[in-house]
Amino acid sequence: MVSRMTHGKTLLCFGFGYTARALAPYLIAQGWRVIGTTRDANEAAPVEGVELLSWPGEDVPLAGVTHILLSIAPDAEGDPILRAMGEAIAALPTLEWVGYLSTTAVYGDHDGAWVDESTPVTPASPRGDWRASAERAWQAVPGLPLHIFRLAGIYGPGRGPFAKLMAGKARRIVKPGQVFSRIHVDDIAQVLRASLARPSPGAIYNVCDDEPAPPQDVLGYAAELLGLPVPAEVPFDEAGMSPMARSFYGENKRVRNDRIKDELGVTLLYPNYQSGLRAVLAAEDMAGFVPPADPPGV
Repeated sequence: MVSRMTHGKTLLCFGFGYTARALAPYLIAQGWRVIGTTRDANEAAPVEGVELLSWPGEDVPLAGVTHILLSIAPDAEGDPILRAMGEAIAALPTLEWVGYLSTTAVYGDHDGAWVDESTPVTPASPRGDWRASAERAWQAVPGLPLHIFRLAGIYGPGRGPFAKLMAGKARRIVKPGQVFSRIHVDDIAQVLRASLARPSPGAIYNVCDDEPAPPQDVLGYAAELLGLPVPAEVPFDEAGMSPMARSFYGENKRVRNDRIKDELGVTLLYPNYQSGLRAVLAAEDMAGFVPPADPPGV
């Protein structure tokens, strides 16, 4: 392993969550120092080599930080990191790269049409509006080496549909014409690594796979992998969903990902939900369930 003293790179992750946990081991193996904030460092699951601290609460060590990953969600008042530490971050003399994890919700609803990074930002929900406002606020910080990553729906080990299917709680909600884009967490991690290796301040990247798909198709395929009956379809208007869940169905679009391939040289590990779900199932090692040798639909 390359020593930290030799490498001299320090990544500070504001919000050491699901994505940061997938990224950190790769960087640590290359000799990076990785610091992560969490609401309560005493209760957070440790990651070998990561220095966890509680924030808000503890002082965040900015001295020597070369890279910052921002993944704490904004609220109606704006971005909490920018409010609390924006000036200190902007003044960092060692800063080489800042990554902001946003969402494709900033594009709003396009009735199933394709969008890319040049598509105007027209959020259709408070969640998308807050993210769009946070993007603009970070972009307005002078001289910041900012990179924006607009993430589609994230899944991976521990965030797949298998547990709900096994518990009999999964529903195949059908809204005609509805599709979602999604992305495996390991592919987010490799996009971030590619950007760290090839920084381009001001860049915006959509991070999603190649195959937007109806959610009921994804759930049905997961059931087939488990050898379970495919849950019956439930019409959207009869689903009795929470306002938050319904809001996701209010945005229908297909998200293009050409830029991560053309500019960052990324080859997706899981270019569609079929390959991604097979990997999730293997990673979760679901006891008592063995996927077919040749899964249907591939």
